Amino acid sequence: EKLDAVGIENCFISEITLAELKYGAFFSQQPEKHITEVEGLLKEIAVIPITSSIDLYAEEKARLRKAGTLIDDFDLLIGCTAIANGLTLVTNNTKHFNRLQNIRLEDWTK
Repeated sequence: EKLDAVGIENCFISEITLAELKYGAFFSQQPEKHITEVEGLLKEIAVIPITSSIDLYAEEKARLRKAGTLIDDFDLLIGCTAIANGLTLVTNNTKHFNRLQNIRLEDWTK
């Protein structure tokens, strides 16, 4: 419902998210089926490069490490990509991503 309201043309995924989706597909019991599904998704949704988020990633990782609240590098890159591009990150792991400064989060599972 939420995706229909927002419109898939207004949704994006990070290159890191794409890598995670492809890994999950290849690791699954039906890799060919799941790779086809990922490829189908790519016809509908744009992939955002992480290049513009690298400086923010480095700054946030240093800040989080000093605070003793590091998160996984992939998640940090995904979050920083959303911030750097002025986007809202949709996740059911808001507690985890809330550690990032200036991040906008939505949980569509609620």
